[in-house]
Parts: sequence; structure tokens; C-alpha cells
Amino acid sequence: MTTKKPITANKQELLDIERGFWSGDSAYYEANADVECLVAFPQMALAMTNADLAKTVTKPNRWRDLDIRLKGMVEPGSDIVMLTYEARATRENGEPYAALVSTGYVHRADGWKMMFHAQTPIEAAQD
Repeated sequence: MTTKKPITANKQELLDIERGFWSGDSAYYEANADVECLVAFPQMALAMTNADLAKTVTKPNRWRDLDIRLKGMVEPGSDIVMLTYEARATRENGEPYAALVSTGYVHRADGWKMMFHAQTPIEAAQD
């Protein structure tokens, strides 16, 4: 029988970092992504260096009205955390966007760094 280990990572801190990836600029990505990050989107899946990942962010504030609903969080080790959430936001052009998102963080000497990120778009629910 296994016992459930309590999560020691600060959930709010990680969600705040996560929100920054939705609105931040390339400097934010450079500061908060690990040396290498595995990404998976419908249009691409690959390992990217910190610099290459930061280059993908051409405009800050490209999303508005971001709503994150945490679905789960696991801490398989004291320096690794995975979180999964549903995100709903509005693109810069006004188009709604919804996705199931998973992000992995590793704790380095200078804080939590994103080392994995995946998005699976879902149809926006009719409100």
C-alpha cells in the first residue's frame, strides 16, 4: 500500500508563473523556462532550448481574460511538479480559446523553471 505524500510546492506561486507565460514577453520566457523545455502543441512537438522557446513569443499580452482552473497537481519529487488545468482566454483578435494544459516545473537554484508544456485545444463551451 502506498501513502499519499503531501505536496510541498507552493501552488499559487506556480500558477502565478504559469499566468506569466500567457502574457509575458520573450524576457519572461528566458527567465522562467529551464535550459531545455519539451513542448507539445497540435502543430509542433519537440525539445527547445530556452533561447529558441523565448523567440516564439513575438508579442506580450497576446491573451486577455485568462481563466485557469486547476485540475490536478503532482509532486513526484521535491524538485519536480506537474500541473494540469483547463485554460480559457481570448486571443488578441477577440477569438475565444480553450485548452487542456499540462506544465512541468523543475526547481533550480534560482526558482521554479518550466521544463515541459503541452496544450490540447478543446471546443469552447457555450456559456
